[in-house]
Amino acid sequence: MSEAVNQARQTLNGAPADLLVERIADVLARSYRIDETELLQVDYRLAVLLPLHGGEPVAGPGHPAWRCFDHQEPVRSGVTGYLPVTMRGERRGVLRVAPIPDDRGVLEDLAEIATALAHELAAVSAGTDVYRSARRSRRLTLAAEMQWELLPGRSRTRPAFRLAGQLEPAYAVRGDSFDWSDDGRRLWLATINGMGEGVAASMLTALATSALRNARRAGLSLADQASLADQAIYDLHRGSQHVAALLMELDLAGGVMTVVDAGSPRLLRLRDGEVTEQSLEDQFPLGMFEATDYREQRFALRRNDRLFVVSDGVVDATAQDVPYGLSALERFLRRTGPMDPLDAVRSVLGDLRAYVASDLVDDAVVVCLDWTGPQP
Repeated sequence: MSEAVNQARQTLNGAPADLLVERIADVLARSYRIDETELLQVDYRLAVLLPLHGGEPVAGPGHPAWRCFDHQEPVRSGVTGYLPVTMRGERRGVLRVAPIPDDRGVLEDLAEIATALAHELAAVSAGTDVYRSARRSRRLTLAAEMQWELLPGRSRTRPAFRLAGQLEPAYAVRGDSFDWSDDGRRLWLATINGMGEGVAASMLTALATSALRNARRAGLSLADQASLADQAIYDLHRGSQHVAALLMELDLAGGVMTVVDAGSPRLLRLRDGEVTEQSLEDQFPLGMFEATDYREQRFALRRNDRLFVVSDGVVDATAQDVPYGLSALERFLRRTGPMDPLDAVRSVLGDLRAYVASDLVDDAVVVCLDWTGPQP
């Protein structure tokens, strides 16, 4: 590690939460004579890169900043450099610097600094609104604010898997959500859809998410996680409100997937260029009846299998009273094979918005999971 990178890390560790970019700009100015440093954050819709300190948003897909974000590698354009601000697969945006020295070693240093910035942004996000506020192209509804605060992130990468998810309409989502966690041996993934509209739906989803996390962290089996969440919702609403959920647990060494389908979205598998819908045992949504006994089912994945979880809001989206439909979705999913999961998710929802020619009316969630196989 170069002295400049070490100094940048120390500066970030000691910087006030709201001044991370300003402090890192001072280090880059002293170490590399860079006089312009700006953080471009990707917005909630994954559609635009927004400068932290104001200025023109970057929307064009051919822009060097977007090439950096999409390909996750440094990009040089004239005297300006773009570095991915990403940690553990969670893409936060791009660091723009100018003038950038024409030196490969310096470019590698700057890429390390941008990664360190991503880690620090994650660490301080709970204590300041500066970065959250700056990555909004418009105001979130209250329900959407609640939903985004529930999420564990938008993408995740480990040697055994790659994972991404997205909510739509991003600035007005209500009951659709997802959650995940891993411990190096297992990955847990839940997609959740609380019934109703507005804040009522988001509150129901928040209750379900918290109950599932509580059960998961207590070490309960997947079926028992569903039962605990089911009871928590039923105790409060006595069956008048319920939550559709798909709970999944992946053994990262062997690729065995355990599933509880509680009124779930659809689960589709992309294998060797072909899309098939995974057959699941339909069970009651969480909270519909008292003391529902949930059952687990299992199936095996192959190395490099890709799974998509999609809610009804995707399949049922309509244009001129014609639904998007499962066949159109499967055709599009086949085209996502070479894409990173986050790009695949963004492309699916982009195609859906193009089909309806506007923002989605109903909530939609898309989650993409790649199992890359057991690792040494």
